[in-house]
Amino acid sequence: MHAAALLLLGYLAGSVPFGVLLTRWLRGVDVRQSGSGNIGATNVTRVAGKKLGAVVLLLDALKGALAVALALWLVPESPRLHAAVGLSAFLGHVYPIWLKLHGGKGVATALGVLVVLVPLGALAGALVYAGLVAAWRVSSVGSLAGGVTAVAVASLTARAPEYAWLSALLFALIVWTHRSNIQRILRHTERRF
Repeated sequence: MHAAALLLLGYLAGSVPFGVLLTRWLRGVDVRQSGSGNIGATNVTRVAGKKLGAVVLLLDALKGALAVALALWLVPESPRLHAAVGLSAFLGHVYPIWLKLHGGKGVATALGVLVVLVPLGALAGALVYAGLVAAWRVSSVGSLAGGVTAVAVASLTARAPEYAWLSALLFALIVWTHRSNIQRILRHTERRF
């Protein structure tokens, strides 16, 4: 498959707004009009409950993981392409064509990408996220700390330098998508679960 087709497929997979679709179909609400207004698993949990939030988390991770796994399978010799497809899936979630480029923050999709390309980094980041959220009930703190952890572990364990660079780029973009959260953290007004 041509590289451009894989990049487009990654973007379109990332663009599927599971949080919007499932809350609308199963709860009859638009998650963008409730809670923080975000389409991701954290806001779905606030609006529609833990079970649906967990399903959205899994699906948002899977769309990143499957896009990268397909690229890895079809073009195994090109780490640069694998990283580019992972980035495309992430950007699809953050800037989905179906929602006029207003998407989520990308944490779950980035996790899915890293599960395939840097599994130890993904595991370490997920464990830090889970521990901090359990302790403080603030998803953004867990996401940012988990991202730092994933980058650090990826820098030591990635099978290709492109994967380590991708993990760092995804974290930088997650910091960008969390800029309003960071401001609220600094003001001690960030939302809790």
